[in-house]
Amino acid sequence: MLKKKIAERKAVIGVIGLGYVGLPLAVEKAKAGFDVIGFDIQEKKVQMVNEGHNYIGDVVNEDLERIVKEGKLRATTDFDELKNCDVAAICVPTPLNKYKQPDLTYVVNSTKEVAKRLHKDMLVVLESTTYPGTTEEVMKPILEETGLKCGIDFYLAFSPERVDPGNLRYKTKNTPKVVGGVGKESTEVARLLYESVLEAEVFVVSSPKEAEMTKILENTFRIVNIALANEMAIIADKMGISIWEVINAASTKPFGFMPFYPGPGVGGHCIPIDPFYLTYIARKYDYHTRLIEMAGEINDFMPEYVVDRLMKLLNERKKCMNGAKVVMLGIAYKGDIDDMRESPALKVLKHLEKNHAVVTVVDPYVEEFKWNGEFIKTAKLTTELIKESDAVVITTAHKNKVNYQLVVDNADLIFDTKNVLQNFGISSEKIEIL
Repeated sequence: MLKKKIAERKAVIGVIGLGYVGLPLAVEKAKAGFDVIGFDIQEKKVQMVNEGHNYIGDVVNEDLERIVKEGKLRATTDFDELKNCDVAAICVPTPLNKYKQPDLTYVVNSTKEVAKRLHKDMLVVLESTTYPGTTEEVMKPILEETGLKCGIDFYLAFSPERVDPGNLRYKTKNTPKVVGGVGKESTEVARLLYESVLEAEVFVVSSPKEAEMTKILENTFRIVNIALANEMAIIADKMGISIWEVINAASTKPFGFMPFYPGPGVGGHCIPIDPFYLTYIARKYDYHTRLIEMAGEINDFMPEYVVDRLMKLLNERKKCMNGAKVVMLGIAYKGDIDDMRESPALKVLKHLEKNHAVVTVVDPYVEEFKWNGEFIKTAKLTTELIKESDAVVITTAHKNKVNYQLVVDNADLIFDTKNVLQNFGISSEKIEIL
């Protein structure tokens, strides 16, 4: 019985996809006493894991090194080893295509790989964010093509990842988990597994659809409220009002308000993507998610708005955007991490170059990034670089590794799109805030 194996930590767990979600999950399962096999198509990642070399910020280097040495975690590109697994957790990307429609290629391919090695009393869990119905309508038929029946021969569940890169308080280990299985048995087995690994509540819902919808709601809540903050920032600037002061004032209300802040757009693995999985599937039910789509439009407009604001600020100083030397401070989507997925800073860079600015990117967390088919190295923040610039644009709220006082002392114009300088108590007439 799989339940007995889980209770006794004798179940072998396979984790497919060793990225921002998969590797932390694999590490926590190994730390909980399970033998874990990580699967990935990228040989470099597999090699790094097997050497105990960490490449994910939310994983503690010493933890990875220790469990690899103890033989509790190993990685491979050979999916045949799934035959030896009692559990297969799928943690692969679920991106959008250029039309903002779901691309389930990685989920489908991973499910097919599992199906080739599916055996009785095996649990398959999808953690990748997707639209409601994916687990039962896409994965289940593929797995049942083997002749094995879900809920009788094998178990199937959905449990959405809740990874927040750089969050110092909540990691995989202590973040509550939502689980929804195909039938009671699948739900129960999945619940037992996560309760054996995590130090957090495992909340059970009726089916995979409720669990899938839960993750969509969480990030739709964020994209809509960020869009509201961004639109308020635009109108507040036109009215000569500090939106940051307004948000701080509104935050004093002890009920009915939660602060969200404007910025150059939205980035990361969830907020810019997840809500559009819902807009896609909603059309199947003849409904158009107008609020979500409008929120997406507002947030997508922000990088262009940032560059337009900068152009006006330069004009006020009798300078032209064409040929202006601009230092862009931050290319990661979030402060104090190296994650660039869907970073709005990349879109700001695109609009700056479109307007013929000469841009130098500085980011202490990112050594190089791919841009227009080439790898671009980021620059070091120096007095000379700042003095030679016409403007410094802060696009990422890094709190560490950046000498902001050096920037303020030497720059002619600073456009702070994240209001990060306020956190350091730095003020100057040279600072303009989004």
